[in-house]
Amino acid sequence: MEFHIDNMWNGKPLTHTPMKVSIEPLKNGTVKVTASGILFNDPPSPPPVSPGCDGATDQLWDYEVVEVFFLNSADDTYLEVELGPYGHHLVLLLQGRRNIIKTMLPMKYQVMSRTNDSWVAEAFIPIEYFPPNIDKLNAYAIHGSGEQRQYQQRYPQTENITQPDFHRLQDFGDVEFSTIIDSNSTRVYSAVWKESMAASNS
Repeated sequence: MEFHIDNMWNGKPLTHTPMKVSIEPLKNGTVKVTASGILFNDPPSPPPVSPGCDGATDQLWDYEVVEVFFLNSADDTYLEVELGPYGHHLVLLLQGRRNIIKTMLPMKYQVMSRTNDSWVAEAFIPIEYFPPNIDKLNAYAIHGSGEQRQYQQRYPQTENITQPDFHRLQDFGDVEFSTIIDSNSTRVYSAVWKESMAASNS
């Protein structure tokens, strides 16, 4: 599965080459997500990832980042994956709109190449992080500072609203996720989901 993040959040066209995202299953129980495109280097990178550390970085959405959301629309459960061009990432589980029940999940992530004006990175997401019955998806690319901050969106917002909101689940596009996870429609919530739900409801 491959697509481009080729709209501004409000549906206006981009003025530059869009970020590309590809999603493919691997035989080792992970799903590889690759992000590639222009490096704006604005805002500057978060503090460098320390050697031997996982790279999980809270509030990565404040920086230059690509985000992909995988939604089970029947339950409003979704996986949010954020990828930065300098080795930082953020993985969250959400139950209900904006309701984070688990954050800073570990994940193998590597920046494959980075030049002055481009970057390519690969994330290897454990299957157990995905909710079952994924049928919707959206993806975003964010860069810039202050009034120059840009929010780009795979499936743009469909109503006349005045600011971007990436958690408008009604704007997500349909996806046939059984091409990525064979058991997508028959899986149940994994242990990490069940434990996170229980902790959130306690």
